Parts: sequence; structure tokens; C-alpha cells
Amino acid sequence: MSKLLLLILVIVAVWLLAKGFRRKGGAGGAPAAAPEQMVHCSHCGLYLPQSEAIHDEDRFFCCAEHRRLAG
Repeated sequence: MSKLLLLILVIVAVWLLAKGFRRKGGAGGAPAAAPEQMVHCSHCGLYLPQSEAIHDEDRFFCCAEHRRLAG
């Protein structure tokens, strides 16, 4: 009985170690992207990433139609 318990403990310890190594430096995870500044559309107020916004002077818009409507 004690040998079975020892075997189970060894298996659990190996499983935990393998899980820890996978989480630390595994090749499967992609690096996290840097956060991007969010801006809001001056016409409708929608928040979107600055790289996707249409910039007109000091205002941002979510689409060309809203830029046209804001005049």
C-alpha cells in the first residue's frame, strides 16, 4: 500500500513540474502585444484603436462617413 502511495506522489510531482515548465518558457505562447492608445470618434463616440481611426486635424473618426458628416 505504501509503495502505491509513493508511486502516486511521484507521478503527481512529475506532472506538476512538467506543467510549471510548460507555463514558464514554452514555445507555444505568442508574446503579448504592447497596449495601443484608444481614441473616440468625434461624431458617434465609438472607442477604437488609434491605428484604425481616421485622423482629421485634432479629431478622430471611426469611418469616412462620420468624418464627412462632422464637416
